Amino acid sequence: MSHTTTIHPASEAIRVARGLARCLRPHQWVKNVLVFGGLLFSQSLSDPIAVLHSIHAFLLFCFAASSIYLLNDVKDRDEDRLHPEKRLRPIASGAISPTIAIATMLLLSIGSLGSAYTINWTFGVLLSGYFLMNVAYTLGLKKIVILDVMLIAAGFVLRAVGGAIAIGEPASSWMVLCTMTLALLVGFGKRRNELAVLQGNAKDHRSNLEEYSLPFLDVMMTISGAAAVIMYALYTAAAAHFRADHAPMLVLTTPFVIYGIFRYLYLVHRQAGGGDPSKLFVSDKPFVINGVLWVLACCVAIYGPSHWAIW
Repeated sequence: MSHTTTIHPASEAIRVARGLARCLRPHQWVKNVLVFGGLLFSQSLSDPIAVLHSIHAFLLFCFAASSIYLLNDVKDRDEDRLHPEKRLRPIASGAISPTIAIATMLLLSIGSLGSAYTINWTFGVLLSGYFLMNVAYTLGLKKIVILDVMLIAAGFVLRAVGGAIAIGEPASSWMVLCTMTLALLVGFGKRRNELAVLQGNAKDHRSNLEEYSLPFLDVMMTISGAAAVIMYALYTAAAAHFRADHAPMLVLTTPFVIYGIFRYLYLVHRQAGGGDPSKLFVSDKPFVINGVLWVLACCVAIYGPSHWAIW
């Protein structure tokens, strides 16, 4: 007697929902905390309207980014099957069909971009630009050496700028420069990890990886990390003279940034980290503690008495 296995519709729906949840990569949403930078540095934490706009902007960046992840996983499903970790992704493994993924992608993208214009027109245009840039990156620009990492960095910059625009504050050039250099460091670190993990199979997973080399990426990371330290140090030193609220103690937050960069380099070079920066940033306890202390130090420097001085 033959037996057939009946799959209950409810169980199948739960399985698909869990697979889609993994495809959305909620752990990657930690990148979008950059949206709150404008809220912190503009002294708007006490403004409930600004806080609500920042949370709204954060969620829209999360949904827009997740829609891109779905598109990316559909397009790269064959290449992902060659990667020791990415082959387990729901679409690459066959757990989620490309049709369901694309339908979800369209729902998330249309919803997030439409809602962005309710914050203000400029933010809507910026999020639309972010979305289109990432679509172009997914469909081909990520295969162009160096430009691929610069586009990743541009995505981080747009998050930071978008956070400021969402609350009606201008995005400073310092914010752009600091974010860009830090993002370049992370982007080149990600490429280094991919090259080190995949070794001889790197070009099969991502064609432009054969254009990179570990020594070249080490140089790029060194330049980016040094530039990030310099930019942040210059900003905090200038803050005491050019910020309207005068924040002379902000310069004392620089050691936290230096430690964070050094810790990241250590994790990339000595612990083979960097392949998934989002997981690394929330799983490494010293890095997390340092980040929390940096935020607290910034709050003290920016929101403390304006007459505080460091000498």
